[in-house]
Amino acid sequence: MNQISSLLIRQVLLLLLIFALAWVLFGTLHTFLPALLGAYTLYVLLRRSMVFLTAQWRWPKTLAALALILLAIVVIGTPVHFLVQLVQARVIETMQHTADLRLSLETLVHRLEEQYSVSVMTPDNLKDLAGWLANQVRDLVTATLEGISTALLAVFILFFMLIHQETMEDAFSNWLPIRLENVANFKGELNSLVFSNAVGIPVMGIIQGLAGLPVYWLAGVQDVWLWFAITCISGMLPILGVALAYVPMSLLMVANGMPLNGVLLFIYGFTVIGSVDNIGRMWLQKKLGDIHPLVTLFGVIAGLKLFGFIGFVFGPILIAVFLLLIRIYSKEFGKAVPQSP
Repeated sequence: MNQISSLLIRQVLLLLLIFALAWVLFGTLHTFLPALLGAYTLYVLLRRSMVFLTAQWRWPKTLAALALILLAIVVIGTPVHFLVQLVQARVIETMQHTADLRLSLETLVHRLEEQYSVSVMTPDNLKDLAGWLANQVRDLVTATLEGISTALLAVFILFFMLIHQETMEDAFSNWLPIRLENVANFKGELNSLVFSNAVGIPVMGIIQGLAGLPVYWLAGVQDVWLWFAITCISGMLPILGVALAYVPMSLLMVANGMPLNGVLLFIYGFTVIGSVDNIGRMWLQKKLGDIHPLVTLFGVIAGLKLFGFIGFVFGPILIAVFLLLIRIYSKEFGKAVPQSP
């Protein structure tokens, strides 16, 4: 009777133990995955600068890493601070007129109740509304704290990635179960994908915001800079994109007694800004990383659901890496089919 090799049994048991521990660790630490992905994104963007500072200028690794991290914080933190200030000013202004808003809302509700003979301001409805508002405030505070902790952890991970660059990349190459030439191909394409998404998506959002900014100002839009920021952010979203900015903006202008400006703004947003969204985004990302538009579209949708905000970058990368691994598998194990003469 053939017996199972004791070496094979030990290998299987060891692999099962490794997978079991990996599953436990992933279940415990999966909430920190966005921080790891964010750190890797910044690492790809800062890698060449780190090599230049340490190899050409002979900076100590710690000093070079700290300088680059500080630069990244300034570049990323400046627009975030600008956006927070815009939203904060708007929220403070709204809170200062809370009484007027409540009075207007009550007047509107009572008018609807008298006109349609319905009861809107019932105790149950008020209780449900208060509970909904409390949940929204709690979720906002939780999301803010999670965002701050994720950013701090990403900076911490990025520091060690930069100062242990060679060790980390060597370990990554050794762990991949593919030939050396395919390892180099995989690393090159992965870095290209990260760079394309990390640079291409925000740049396209800014370009769309700049395309709309002068027209917003000429059309007499209130809070021009706030709508500019909303256009930049919505420009990074798939499917609807900048329509999330110019459609409500046009409706607000119509409601404020400027129907012609609202209609013209809608036409401009649909034709000009929308064209920048549909054509410019795909052209730029294809130039940076040769990413198919459908990969970008479905990748962003999946990435937002899996990783949160960092999914803008790593969603398309996830799909592109999947396709890349299929190609590498074909190179590693596929056999060429002889062509008929």
